[in-house]
Amino acid sequence: MKMRNSKGFTLIELLIVVAIIGIIAAIAVPGLLRARMSGNEASAIGSLRAINSGQASFSSSCASGGYAGSLADLVKVPTSGGQGFISPDLNSNGVTKSGYTVTLAPNSTAIPVGTIAATCNAPAAIPSSEYWAKADPVTLNGTGTRYFATDTRGTIFQDTAATIGNPIVVAGTVKPVQ
Repeated sequence: MKMRNSKGFTLIELLIVVAIIGIIAAIAVPGLLRARMSGNEASAIGSLRAINSGQASFSSSCASGGYAGSLADLVKVPTSGGQGFISPDLNSNGVTKSGYTVTLAPNSTAIPVGTIAATCNAPAAIPSSEYWAKADPVTLNGTGTRYFATDTRGTIFQDTAATIGNPIVVAGTVKPVQ
């Protein structure tokens, strides 16, 4: 009987390689998902920082000490020209950015400041004495594990249990971001 010179891989060898690739993928995927959530959370914190900066600019240069009541008001360009106070990707309340829903509103204890006519960009609402903004994950433990909020103080707070209320009360699981 003559032996053939067989070249190539056997079915068993191919199955072993596929199993090894499967094990490596099973180890890598959870790490990738955690890294993605961490990136989403960093983006949410960055959005709230941008809102704080935009509100400071709006208050000092446009609204005589008042703060915008919505993201749409902060995006509006001053009538004299230039750019809005925050980037256009945060163009309306409830906008989804990097797995987080971002919202801005007057603080529940805020009072009106000035008039719409006295502002530089004709916002939809009268500026207020205080503001509150939040960023909630679209899918808890899917797009993020923490809820974030900020207010006129400029500090960003986090909560791992639930969305942060208006006004922000530092108690229980609500803590400043370190």
